Amino acid sequence: MFATLSDRLSATFKNLRSKGRLSEADIDATIREIRRALLDADVAVPVVREFAGTVRERALSAEVSQALNPAQQVVSIVHEELIAILGGQQRPLHLAKNPPTVVLLAGLQGAGKTTLAGKLARHLREEGHTPLLVAADLQRPNAVTQLQVVGERAGVPVFAPHPGASDDGTVPEEGRRWWERSKKADPVAVARDGVEEARAKQYDVVIVDTAGRLGVDAEMMQQAADIRDAVHPDETLFVVDAMIGQDAVTTAQAFSDGVGFTGVVLSKLDGDARGGAALSVASVTGRPILYASTGEKLTDFEVFHPDRMASRILDMGDVMTLIEQAQKAWDAEQAEQMAGKLAAGEDFTLEDFLVQMQQLRQMGSMKKMLGMLPGMGQMRDAIENFDEREVDRIEAIVRSMTPTERRTPKIINGSRRARIARGSGTTTTEVNQLLERFAGAQKMMKQMAKGAGMPVPGMGNLPGMGGKKSKGRQQPQRKVKGRSGNPAKRAQQEREAAQRKPSAPAGSAFGLGGGPDGAEQEPVELPPGLDKFLGR
Repeated sequence: MFATLSDRLSATFKNLRSKGRLSEADIDATIREIRRALLDADVAVPVVREFAGTVRERALSAEVSQALNPAQQVVSIVHEELIAILGGQQRPLHLAKNPPTVVLLAGLQGAGKTTLAGKLARHLREEGHTPLLVAADLQRPNAVTQLQVVGERAGVPVFAPHPGASDDGTVPEEGRRWWERSKKADPVAVARDGVEEARAKQYDVVIVDTAGRLGVDAEMMQQAADIRDAVHPDETLFVVDAMIGQDAVTTAQAFSDGVGFTGVVLSKLDGDARGGAALSVASVTGRPILYASTGEKLTDFEVFHPDRMASRILDMGDVMTLIEQAQKAWDAEQAEQMAGKLAAGEDFTLEDFLVQMQQLRQMGSMKKMLGMLPGMGQMRDAIENFDEREVDRIEAIVRSMTPTERRTPKIINGSRRARIARGSGTTTTEVNQLLERFAGAQKMMKQMAKGAGMPVPGMGNLPGMGGKKSKGRQQPQRKVKGRSGNPAKRAQQEREAAQRKPSAPAGSAFGLGGGPDGAEQEPVELPPGLDKFLGR
């Protein structure tokens, strides 16, 4: 979502880095470009004005003028101020001291409340909680059915006594008895009964999905306020579509005045819009952003960290989120077995490669993971053109091999490659490319298993540096200066030197004997009283 903003900020900072010292004109030009980039990204005008003023004031201060690298100092200031307008520090969900914790979701229709309710429930279930979803959106057609489907996929129960409205606005037959009893669809009663159900069955978190409208109106605000007064939520989360731009600020302000909310959830953060809502809503409303929805799958959900989002915007990457996703996806026991196998000198096989590929897929989209690496903004086109199905083709090729072929790929000859290609629905060329890449990976794993075995340029044949030892060749001996290359003449020189050189006195090993040219050196005069320590 922040691709355009990130590219423009990166280009602005690139111009700064070519200057060793920044003048006031340079800083003004930089602030002007940052202001334009933020306005083009649909960031609210008051937020842009305050952000630009703060950055300019800090950039003209002594912390930049006295810095060793002023350009990097300006980038650091922009990074810190981005964190500030995104909310500062990450705030966790407040849990009630006496369960259940009631979480009320509010927002416009189409913002993604129902899907986000399932994502939040799944997230809380993975953290050890027992959430319950309450279907209090009885106005939108099939909203209750959608929540039931989402809850089933998330593995979370749904409290839905009323089926809600159908496409034609009538009550389905299965909800007729509840309808006769309640006389009308009352979302306030559904929400209240849902909390009582959670308390009776000992669910520790209740997530109430409420109805929305296509626009802010009095009826919607009154209904949300009535549900709030009935269930007394511990957290009221305002779900805002990150793609609606400047209108997000107006809507957030209306909900803040009419209902009041304690936190913000950004949905559709994976869209191609300019994303100004994410940079505006926290600063305008004064409420922190707690979560972000980054895709259509239930797993495309993450805790919002202002510092990490600021790093993504400035193309600094988000390595911490990448590590957290890897820790969730990778099996610690399998990783330990792999480490022990490599330490024992065993080969890295295609069986191991297949296991790693499967764990890599559990981390999510390859494009998203690559985008979290620092500096990947320069390779955005290549990442966007990456075919996610390539991973499926690789897995199909490996699964088309026999167990023996996976353990010893060297036995795969031409006929075997043709059979593997037919079995995986690929070509022989693709099989050859995979085997070539695997051979390189296998060689690298062997070098890593040896410990610092990666080749280092200029290290020659030092042990452990990956250099190759020369076989059958001796290094030529350096000639001693002053000795003749003629064997007869050299023998004569050695005899004359032996005649001139006296027998070595005691202590000659410490430099008290003959010199390098055979001449006798004067004995060293020892300090008085040192003889007794030398045994004289």
